[in-house]
Amino acid sequence: MDALVAGVHFPHTFVPAALGYRSLAVNLSDMAAMGARPRWLNLALTLPHPDDETWLQDFHRGLVELAELHSVAMGTTLIQPGALSVSIEIWGEVPVDGALCRRGAQVGDGIYVTGTLGDAGLAIQAMQQNLNLNAKETAWLERRYSHPTPRIAAGLALRDIASAAIDLSDGLVGDLGHILQASTVGATLQVAALPLSAACRNALPQQQAWKLALSAGDDYELCFTAPPEQQVHIESAMNAINCAVHRVGVIETKPGLRCQDPNANPFHPGQAYQHFS
Repeated sequence: MDALVAGVHFPHTFVPAALGYRSLAVNLSDMAAMGARPRWLNLALTLPHPDDETWLQDFHRGLVELAELHSVAMGTTLIQPGALSVSIEIWGEVPVDGALCRRGAQVGDGIYVTGTLGDAGLAIQAMQQNLNLNAKETAWLERRYSHPTPRIAAGLALRDIASAAIDLSDGLVGDLGHILQASTVGATLQVAALPLSAACRNALPQQQAWKLALSAGDDYELCFTAPPEQQVHIESAMNAINCAVHRVGVIETKPGLRCQDPNANPFHPGQAYQHFS
C-alpha cells in the first residue's frame, strides 16, 4: 500500500492522467522489488471536487493504461472529498518462499541497479530552475518523472538469481541502506560506475550528477545484490527483457555504506530522502 499526497509526492499542477499512471507505477515498483506478479488493486481517492467527472475520467485513463499493460484487475474504488491524495493497495503473487526480500545480501555479493539514476531528481530541478537542457531532454526527463517504468519483468527474472532487492524510491544511498541494515552487512559503491542518462551528464558537472544519482528519489529502478557467479546470468536475463543493468558496488563485512570516487577517495553523496523531515 502506498499513498501519494499533492504538494508532497507530486506537484499540485500534475495532470490527472499522469497522476493516475504514476500512482500505480510506484506501487507496481514495490511488486517488482519482491519478484511478485501483480494481480489486482484497490483505490482510495480524496479530491477537492469529487464530482469533477472530467478529472476522474482522465485520472482513470492514465491508471488503466498501466493496469492493462501488467494485467492488473481493478477492485474497490473509494472517492471522498478532501485534499488531493491517492492511495493504492496492490496485491500480487509469488511462489511459496520465493519472494525477494531486503534481507539476504551476503559478503562478496555484487550490488546492481537497473536503468539510469538521478533522472527524476533532475526533472524536479528542471521544474524549479533553468538548466542547460534542450526541449527533447526536458520532455524526456519529465516523462521519466511522471511515467516511471516499474521493473516487473526484471523482478520476475531475478527471483532465482538475486540475494536481496529493493526499489529506488528514496535514492540509492537510502534504499540500499535498508538492504544493509536488514542483512547486517556493509557496502562500498563506486560512483564512477553509476549509470547516468545523457540528459544528466549534459546538464550537470560530474560530481553533481553523481550526487543526484546517489541521493535523489523517485527513480523507481531496482537495486539488488547477487553472488559474483550470478553476473553472467544477470546480464543474460536483463538482455532478454531489454533492461539495462550495471554493477555499482560490493557487499562487505564492515558495517555502513561507503562511496568511492575513481581515485579510491571517499565521496560524500548528500542526504537521501527522509520521510517526516
